[in-house]
Amino acid sequence: MKDLSGWTLAFDLDGTLVETAPDLIGTLNRLLATRGLPPRPIEAARHLVGHGAAALLKDGFREAGAAWDEAEQPALLAAFLEDYLEHICDHSHVYPGVEAALDRLAARGAILCVATNKPTHLSLALFGKLGLTGRFAAICGADAVSARKPEAAHIRETVQKAGGDLDRAIMVGDSITDVTAARATGVPVIVTTFGYTEIAPAGLGGDALIDGFGELEAAVDGVVETFLPRSPGKVADSVGRMGSLPETR
Repeated sequence: MKDLSGWTLAFDLDGTLVETAPDLIGTLNRLLATRGLPPRPIEAARHLVGHGAAALLKDGFREAGAAWDEAEQPALLAAFLEDYLEHICDHSHVYPGVEAALDRLAARGAILCVATNKPTHLSLALFGKLGLTGRFAAICGADAVSARKPEAAHIRETVQKAGGDLDRAIMVGDSITDVTAARATGVPVIVTTFGYTEIAPAGLGGDALIDGFGELEAAVDGVVETFLPRSPGKVADSVGRMGSLPETR
């Protein structure tokens, strides 16, 4: 096994480390019920997750047949966040193999951190209930950085807060937002195939795909081998090999 000292892995949260759709959609459905609107089945609404609470609300209300009133958004968003915090871990769960994979990577010297668009206080609340908090050197929601994903600042500032080096950093995520942020930052990206994406995972343009966390170490080793020593040319060559990326939503 390669020594991973000096390497930093930045993880997305929703759809990457944790299956959060049941609780997010549960909160959406409770708000829909207060308006007499039908609930959204979890499997039919998974695509709504991953773009933030405001987008989930807007798209969820529209798919339930309600006209969206922008003037109502602040009150609805506040109600959503309050309800979600209360039910944040009713049904959410860590994906199989996450803890073991994180522990093995840390034992090999890797710095672990989280770059998520989920608000930091909600991320900490969820990780606290799941027992994951102590595994990460930094947990940065969109409010903890100067710009949220897909902007480069989110990954860059999270890695810096974790004490890592961008020249030896890897992003792990499930969506075009994660891939675009990684490309903007100039770091390679590993894509999960089981998260929340409207684009097929193979079409996101990642440097590696994993079907489960049992495959993460091998994917990390492959990326390290490809990008070490790191250079702008290697990153550019990788982007060229994977083809152009779809536009972010």
